[in-house]
Parts: sequence; C-alpha cells; structure tokens
Amino acid sequence: MTTVIEATGIPTEPGTGIHVPHRRKHLSARLRTTALLSYILLAVLALIYIYPFLISIAGSFKTDADATQHPLSLIPEIWSYAAYQRLFTTVPLLMWTANSTIVTVIVTLGRVFFDSLAGYALSRLRFAGRNIVFAGIIAVMAVPNVVLLIPRFLILKELGLYNSYAGMIIPLVVDAAGIFIMKQFFESIPVSVEEAARIDGAGVFRTFWTVVLPMARPALITLFILSFQGSWNEFAHFVVSRNDPNLNTLTTGVASLTSGQLGSGNQYPLQLGAAVLMSIPVAVIFFIFQRRIMNTSDGGDKG
Repeated sequence: MTTVIEATGIPTEPGTGIHVPHRRKHLSARLRTTALLSYILLAVLALIYIYPFLISIAGSFKTDADATQHPLSLIPEIWSYAAYQRLFTTVPLLMWTANSTIVTVIVTLGRVFFDSLAGYALSRLRFAGRNIVFAGIIAVMAVPNVVLLIPRFLILKELGLYNSYAGMIIPLVVDAAGIFIMKQFFESIPVSVEEAARIDGAGVFRTFWTVVLPMARPALITLFILSFQGSWNEFAHFVVSRNDPNLNTLTTGVASLTSGQLGSGNQYPLQLGAAVLMSIPVAVIFFIFQRRIMNTSDGGDKG
C-alpha cells in the first residue's frame, strides 16, 4: 500500500482520506524538549559560575561584621559604601591601577607583535632547526610557571632589572602559547595569497605586515584578549620581579589587603570591592571582542 501526498502537503492513505501521522512532528517535539532541558542546564551552570562574582559585589557593600556573619548572602543587612571610600582615599588604588595599566598595555602590544612575527616565521620561513625551535616552544608550554619563578628572579637580579618596570615587563612580552596560536592560524592561510606581493617585489616583512597580518585579525583579537587578561591578572611574576610598594600592581596590591597589611580585621568588603573593580576592565574587553574570538570565517578565505 502506498501513501499519497495531497496538494495540501499532508500524507494520506489512497482512497480513504485518512491522514498518516507525521513523524516530523514527533521528532520536532523531541528536539524542543531536548533544547529546553539543555537551556535549563546551561542556566543552572551559568548561575553557579557567576554566583561567586555576585557574592563579591554584594559583599563589597556590607559592613565588616555583616560580611563575616553572612558571607554568602546576596542582600546586605546594612548597605555601606565605606569599602569603596577607603579604596579611593586610604588605599593607593589609583597607583596600583596605573602600574597595572602601564604593564598591561606594553605587554599586550608586545605579545601581539612579537608572537605574530614569530608565528609567521615558524609557519612560512624554512630554516635549519625550525622544527626543533617549535618543539622547544611546545615544551615551554608544558612547564608550570611556578617552576620558572626562582630562575627568573635570579636572572633579573643579575641583569639589574629587579625592582623596575623593565623587569616586570620584558619577561612577559613574548608568550609561547601566543606563538603557537599565531603559527597554527597562519598555516590555515593559503600561501597563494602572498604570491602577488612577492611578484610586486615585497620582502618577507612587508608581505607579513601588509598582506598576511590583516587576514589574521581573528587570531590577533584572540591573542589580544588572552594577553590583556593574562598580564592584567598576573601575580606570581610581579611577586618575584619587585618588592617596592610603589611598583605594586592591582594583583599584588589586593594581595596586601588580603594579608592584612593595611589594617586590622578581616576587611572582607575592602578586598571584595578591590576585586570587583579589578575585574571590570577584563570583562569590558571580553564583551567588546567576544564575537570576534577566532572567527575563522574572517580569515584567509576572504582573501
């Protein structure tokens, strides 16, 4: 027995006019149910993820006693702005912010330039030991950062860079993970896009700068965000590269609040307020560029 499709598009049995159940309706209902459950699960996971941040915001508006007695409450018993007043008066927050900004801007720009340059060299240039160099970069990525802290401290002392902006910035300017990201992206761009520039007599650097680098914008934005976030939130390196309070960044400055160096008591609202303010620049940068992170459709295919 065969099924006839009427002009209305609804399947019927021939000669009976009885409609045949449409399997797509059952499939569609199943997909809707699965999607609904997935959204509920994602909403719960998102709430779990942002709950500590909500606690930080609420805790920054509490009194010391309220923050100690009700640390997980999202509604302060008494709204207090004392923590933020102290941050902008007693605590040298502006100096910490200036130091973090100087280091972060230079490190971010340096990583974007040098990592992309090294990634292009490893991707396009054929030189002796290229695979060994790349293997060394992969090996560096596998080494925990804490293992390098003492050697880094000794090198900075020997070079006279300890307690200086140079000592805080130079070791962070090049990043193995950034080189890896850029190399992999450059390899996804066809070599043929560079042929026209070479025919016009462009050298290696000019070809890189004017042809290939603009096409690597998705990878550059990804590297920019990761570099900004990493250098802004860097802590361990700043601990071993300086001990001058005037060179405190936001991370080491907030750590001094946590250790109780700036007063007695737990100072939870003060610490949480500083943490909230410190996270704002990273959040802003991420939300501005989040849609452009490794959007490969903007890469080499458009060339």
